[in-house]
Amino acid sequence: MDLTILIPVKNEKENIDSIINKIETSINIKYEILFINDFSNDETLELLKKKEITNNRIRVINNKRKGLGETIRNGIKFSKGKFLTILMCDGSDDLNDLKKYYDTICNENLDAVFGSRFTNKSTIEGYPKVKLILNRFFNYFVSLLYLNKYNDFTNAFKIYRKDILKNLEPIVSESFNVFLEIPLKIINRKYQYKIIPINWYGRKKGVSNFKINELRSKYIFTLIYCFSEKILLLKKGNNNN
Repeated sequence: MDLTILIPVKNEKENIDSIINKIETSINIKYEILFINDFSNDETLELLKKKEITNNRIRVINNKRKGLGETIRNGIKFSKGKFLTILMCDGSDDLNDLKKYYDTICNENLDAVFGSRFTNKSTIEGYPKVKLILNRFFNYFVSLLYLNKYNDFTNAFKIYRKDILKNLEPIVSESFNVFLEIPLKIINRKYQYKIIPINWYGRKKGVSNFKINELRSKYIFTLIYCFSEKILLLKKGNNNN
């Protein structure tokens, strides 16, 4: 298996058919779609179980604990692909970018490819204004702290070598902050990655599970945790020298 497309789902019944159709008409490599259900209380799980029966590329896993962190940990554990990408079910990510991700990570023998929605070559539509302002402020702060030119750390849509993700464990984040933890750990460990421009389009159906007020402290915790790890790894490297 070349690629696992990990799709977290929570009450996404309106978007499941669309995202499957987009993948099937856009991706021509060996892939699996791994849906991980995070305690949906609509018909999401029932619909996915039907898809799993009729489509051998689809697998469905149920979280035993709530949270996106658990979703990503299960994705790492149960995925079969050499590479793993995290794709949001709401259709906000561009499948053309997934093809670029895959070609780049394979052809350049990288450990990860990070997409940025905020370059002069990117298209971004329908991003809520308040969320956009907070996103830009926080990502700019992380870039300054890390002295790194990347400007979209919190974006979920990236691609990784599966064995590299295993090396990052334990993954400690429980919510959307997991998407900050993973790239920072990759940078901390000096794995090889590349930044490319990607596109983003606002959700057309369903309701976002992203809650700014609930996540503020979690992002700060993750940043402190990862930066502390960075300092410890630098000290360890200096001691070994």
